Amino acid sequence: MSAGQGSTGNVLAAICSFFIPGLGQLVQGRLLIAIVMFVLAGVLWIVWLGWIIHLWSILDAAMFKARG
Repeated sequence: MSAGQGSTGNVLAAICSFFIPGLGQLVQGRLLIAIVMFVLAGVLWIVWLGWIIHLWSILDAAMFKARG
């Protein structure tokens, strides 16, 4: 049985991404996108646009559907 949108795992992942962008994706086992989210948010926070990637990270973790 795979975790679907709105599952407890996705809620936990979204909460993790709320605190650290990309952490939710890492919790879900998606290393590459976790690194992308973390680096983009870090770079863009320098010019005050990191909140966009931060929100994207939270939403992506919350709406993730595992394939299979």
